[in-house]
Amino acid sequence: MPRIYLDHAATTPPDPRVVEAMLPFFTTHWGNPSSIYLEGQQARQALDAARKTVADLLGASPREIVFTSGGTESDNAAIRGAAFAQRARGRGNHIVTTAIEHHAVLHTVEQLEREGFRATYLPVDRDGVVSLEALAEAVGPETVVVSIMTANNEVGTIQPVAEAARIARERNPRVVVHTDAVQAAGSLDITPSRLGVDLLSLAGHKIYGPKGVGLLYIKNRTPWQPLILGGSQEKERRAGTENVPGIVGLAAAMQLAWQEREEFNARVGRLRNRLLYELPERIPDTVITGPAEPERRLPNHFSCCFRNVEGESVLLALDLADIAASSGSACTTGSLEPSHVLTAMGIDRDLAHASLRLTLGRHTTDAEIERVLDVLPGIVQKLRALAGG
Repeated sequence: MPRIYLDHAATTPPDPRVVEAMLPFFTTHWGNPSSIYLEGQQARQALDAARKTVADLLGASPREIVFTSGGTESDNAAIRGAAFAQRARGRGNHIVTTAIEHHAVLHTVEQLEREGFRATYLPVDRDGVVSLEALAEAVGPETVVVSIMTANNEVGTIQPVAEAARIARERNPRVVVHTDAVQAAGSLDITPSRLGVDLLSLAGHKIYGPKGVGLLYIKNRTPWQPLILGGSQEKERRAGTENVPGIVGLAAAMQLAWQEREEFNARVGRLRNRLLYELPERIPDTVITGPAEPERRLPNHFSCCFRNVEGESVLLALDLADIAASSGSACTTGSLEPSHVLTAMGIDRDLAHASLRLTLGRHTTDAEIERVLDVLPGIVQKLRALAGG
């Protein structure tokens, strides 16, 4: 059997249909969209069409879409841009987020603390669900930004973003609400109006599009200021010549993901459930991380910890068996520290070091899941024997 790829939460292979849509903008329509002559206007037309496509998919206006270099930039720009704009209006200097956000959010908030802001990091329960009671207590007159991810990238937990946005605004009507929807796009309905958010981040490479491109939705009239200066592109909200091939690819990827979402969720959800229900039966002392109920986690997402085994050893053994998996966020690979998500969920450090994340994709098959279910128990058993566990 060819190699099995089960790390779609880290990145996805570009869809051939997306690549096909992008190719002309590397070859024949390579102009700068800010130029007024023919080559530039061809690129401008593609850029405008892509902006309208993604705006329509999000139920937004094209002017509410800013193209970026990816999810990390979108998160940084959203939080810093809103925080400084709000503070400049004299509305306060307090930011509320959760303890399990992606580091693109957490490190941004930590930096803002060094620049004079205050921050509250909301706790989560054992399933990784944010405490709405703690949110209600945290938001006050000085709160300028609330940032809560739509779904967690490490354990797949779906967050009650719409309810959180409602609670935040009840406590402070002028608060700006942001959601990192990078991991949720392609699986969930992330329409900003449904979620009740002012800012939303999304990345192309998580939905079978190209790397190095994403978007930031900014609701009209939201207090916000740009992160990158130096040009009039993106209506002076993000300077720099636009990545036209990438943006075209992002629009194509979003269109396909939205069209195929229902079929995708049903198929990968069925395969994921085999992991969710069968692995604990085949491997003793398996601890499921994230909600046990399938409907409360992303449909393609499985995560667990194995007692008395090192997670890195499991990953290396799987790789030798031609199975690509991960222990959590690709952005923390190589870190000796246990996952901040798992420890925030109350999982002890030793167990958190034995984490495994398997995330399925469009091309995952029954045969591949069957192979994982056959191979993984032997790997864990052998590693436990070597460790004397």
